Amino acid sequence: MKDYPAPPPGAAPNVLHPLCPSRQVLGLLTSRWGALILVALTGRTLRFSQLRRELGDVSERMLAQTLQGLEAHGMVRRVAHDVVPPHVDYSLTEIGEEAAALVRGLARWVEGRMPEIMAGRGAAC
Repeated sequence: MKDYPAPPPGAAPNVLHPLCPSRQVLGLLTSRWGALILVALTGRTLRFSQLRRELGDVSERMLAQTLQGLEAHGMVRRVAHDVVPPHVDYSLTEIGEEAAALVRGLARWVEGRMPEIMAGRGAAC
């Protein structure tokens, strides 16, 4: 693996630079679960269990890790209510809604092109 120098302090973000933090953010937003969480939370608030049901086949661990990453990067808001049993709500922040709109656009494009994509693979939807 090639050694890359760190970007100089104050350098503009560049996702093509292997050590630029923007690459990590892009990776999270475009990861399988990151993208689906953004789409699922668009315009609404869900509890962990509701979000897990919405996504289908995600493990609790993977969902928790991805939510933590999205929260750490300011995309997801986590609100813990002081009740028994514990109740935690997840929603998108303003920047999360903005990112979700872009991801939703890509998802809609994929959905609209599935016949051609599947034909290229020799399979049907």
